[in-house]
Amino acid sequence: MSDPVVEAGAVVLTRGQDRGLRLIGLAGIIGGALLIVVAVIAWMAVSAQLRAENITISDDAPILAGQQVDGPIDAYVQASVINTHALEMADGKTYAELDMDDPVRATVMDASFLRASLFTSVVSFGVALFAGGVGVIFILFGWAIRILVPALGKAQPVLRR
Repeated sequence: MSDPVVEAGAVVLTRGQDRGLRLIGLAGIIGGALLIVVAVIAWMAVSAQLRAENITISDDAPILAGQQVDGPIDAYVQASVINTHALEMADGKTYAELDMDDPVRATVMDASFLRASLFTSVVSFGVALFAGGVGVIFILFGWAIRILVPALGKAQPVLRR
C-alpha cells in the first residue's frame, strides 16, 4: 500500500482545525435554534399583550374591521385608522401644527401616543421575524460547515497508484 497523497488544490486541515470548524458549525446550529425559539416567544408575548388590551379595529377601517388587534397587520391598520380620525378632528392638522390652546390638541396628542404604541408593537413583530430568519440562516450555515468538514476519522485520503 502506498502513502496517502493529497491532490493539488485540496484543503488540508489539522486535527485542531477540523475540530474547531465542526464546533463552529455546531455552535451555529445551536445558536440558530435558540434565535428561533426566542423569536417565537417574543412574537407570542407581544401578541398576548395586544390581545390583553382588547383593541378592536374600527368599523371604518379599509380592511379587518371589527377584528381584535393581536398581530402586526392588525396593529398597523388600527394605527392608520387612529391617524385618520385624529386628522379629521383637527381639520387635517397634526399635533405639532395645532395651537397650544386648541381644545382638540389633547385628544390628538393621545391619538399620537396610541399610534406610537401600536407602531412599537409592529416593530417588535418585525424584530422577532428578523431574529427567526437569522436563526434559520445560522442553522443552514452551521449545517453546511459540518457537511464540508468531515468528522474525524471519516475523511478518506485520495490515493494514487
